[in-house]
Amino acid sequence: MSSSVPFPSQSPLASRTLSAFEFCFGAFIVIGHNVFHIVPNEVIVLCVIGLISIRLRDGNWSAMGFKRPASWRRILLIALGAAILRILLGQFLVEPVTGFFWPKPIAPALANEITGNIKIALIALLLVWTFAAFGEEIAYRGYLLTRAADIGRRSIAAYWIGIVLVSILFGYGHYYKGASGVIDSGVAGVILGAAYMLAGRNLWASIFAHGFIDTFGVFDAFFGWSN
Repeated sequence: MSSSVPFPSQSPLASRTLSAFEFCFGAFIVIGHNVFHIVPNEVIVLCVIGLISIRLRDGNWSAMGFKRPASWRRILLIALGAAILRILLGQFLVEPVTGFFWPKPIAPALANEITGNIKIALIALLLVWTFAAFGEEIAYRGYLLTRAADIGRRSIAAYWIGIVLVSILFGYGHYYKGASGVIDSGVAGVILGAAYMLAGRNLWASIFAHGFIDTFGVFDAFFGWSN
């Protein structure tokens, strides 16, 4: 059952068509920035467009999952579980399998400067919890997933199909990491989407999960655990 509140003049078909257009335009922005470098950073662009679109078409941002949960403890447990699953799958399944075909994922440029440098590590943590955790989750799970689900009337099946499609885009959002990095990030997208669904389509679950995952990455780089 859909929870959207389309413009009064729009028919359900028109609303779904507009959502399909928004999703395709969002995909163009993701690919255009990360693969062809012809548009600005997709996270910033999609956050702005997404917040405006959800506000205008749905009435409030709870439609994308920005809502107070019944239990913050449950949200944090879901987020922690998702983070642990993503880290373990990445290190012990995804990277070893993709390693048979492609080089290891390329780390972000900042990662090479974090080791033993507390100032750079703190800057990285700030970016993790703003640009990555909030920015990417609003852009991908909050906005693009909502519009993908709109096409299928926000049914459970529509959300899960949307999670797969958005996760593919999320993988390409990390195109700089190389082929293995695209797959690794795509798997991460599925896990973050699953956390969102398990939490009752609550965006806070994927925001915290994303933050936990990347925080572990910062600590890993700072202490050199992977080495």
